[in-house]
Amino acid sequence: MPNFSVSRASVGAAMTDHTLRLTLAADLPIQSFTWGTLQWLANAELLPGAAQTLGLCHLHPGQRNPLHYHPNCEEILHVQQGHGKHLLDERWVPVQPGTTVRIPAGMKHQLVNEGMVTMITVIAFSSGDRQTVFLD
Repeated sequence: MPNFSVSRASVGAAMTDHTLRLTLAADLPIQSFTWGTLQWLANAELLPGAAQTLGLCHLHPGQRNPLHYHPNCEEILHVQQGHGKHLLDERWVPVQPGTTVRIPAGMKHQLVNEGMVTMITVIAFSSGDRQTVFLD
């Protein structure tokens, strides 16, 4: 059985295959934009060798993120709080707590918060090196 050990000092450092790889959200930066925030919890930069990306998105009331797509990976978005709509190519779909949306690679999309509270979503990508192309 592998020996698992971890310390804050080892987070993000090169580790052997027998060392637990983790991040602690309280230690990770939060990117701020006029529309909301993004916090990356796992990706190839934070956890070398990761084949996926995981993050949290907070979208301010009445705001929308930029129209964009991901050429190299699909995205799964899960709404934890708030409600609004999500553009998938040319179709708007309603979202609310408990809604999970699969966005195939290359599909343009945009999230809009139509509520009075911050929308909180968990976002996951099928690549540790998520690429984004902004369209506006």
